[in-house]
Amino acid sequence: MLAFGVASCSGASSTEQSDGKAPGYPRSLKNCGERVTVEKPPQRAVSLNQGTTEILLALGLGDRMVGTATWTDPVMKGLEKENRKVERLADDNPSFERVLDKEPDLAVASFESTLGKGGVATRKDFHDLGVPTYLSPTDCTKNNEGDGDGAREKPLALSDIYGEVTDLARMFGREKRGEKVVGDLEQRVKKATDGVSAADTTLLYWFANAESPYLGGCCGAPGIITEAVGAKNVFDTTHAEWPQVGWERVADKDPDVIVLGDLTRKSQTAETAKAKIKKLESDPVTRELTAVKKKRYIVLTGAAMNPSIRTVEGIEQVADGLRSFGLAE
Repeated sequence: MLAFGVASCSGASSTEQSDGKAPGYPRSLKNCGERVTVEKPPQRAVSLNQGTTEILLALGLGDRMVGTATWTDPVMKGLEKENRKVERLADDNPSFERVLDKEPDLAVASFESTLGKGGVATRKDFHDLGVPTYLSPTDCTKNNEGDGDGAREKPLALSDIYGEVTDLARMFGREKRGEKVVGDLEQRVKKATDGVSAADTTLLYWFANAESPYLGGCCGAPGIITEAVGAKNVFDTTHAEWPQVGWERVADKDPDVIVLGDLTRKSQTAETAKAKIKKLESDPVTRELTAVKKKRYIVLTGAAMNPSIRTVEGIEQVADGLRSFGLAE
């Protein structure tokens, strides 16, 4: 995988004028139905999910961040140095008080569940205290009510992920850096999928939980990956993001390949790929699956299976896996 290089954080875009205002500021953008305004380039940002954290790190903004939270995996390769500049407030949701102690001037998150009731705090809670918030457009374009992490009517696209990079780059005055990040991602996708066609291959995406597994539906990050490699998701008629499906239904689908989330968190059963494989190969129902018998497993980070810049990593790894199995031209 091609790793991100991180540029220096100094530059004219962060230089304030004598009147205390930065050139080109204030800046506003429409985000998930709200107008978000920053008076100057944020200097004390808090990122409440791994996806938004890695975008900011890829933009070289580690020294503009005062906290991160909610991680499923180690940080993306190439961003380790930048990540060490940032305090981790919690592996899961931090308390609202813990976040406010850092005196943030911007709070960003990947999921509405983080910036909503039952999460860290609502966007209104932050705004009432004068802290602007940004929510990933990849999440607010789906219906987040009900189970299975919400549902999508419209399939997510890579352009939605690239748009998030562009938004955050603009808020921090890092437009050129944002263009480079997006350009690098586009080149990686092109290289990974060049000549790949797996039209006769079916995939199953298993994120977590052994008893009632969360499996990838049609239209989230698994949909982006599946379309990029030209394969078919066995649950491509299911619009829930991560529906919980019984193993008997999986047996009926009998996928050619199983894509496994290898998570480091401990909030569900069968978080690691190793635990998932043990379940698949020991259960009387799943051990008869074609993919299990032939050990056709492709292991991804949890971050790659959620909408983020890591989804490009997922495309690369699934394409490589299909080639290694002889299932892609």
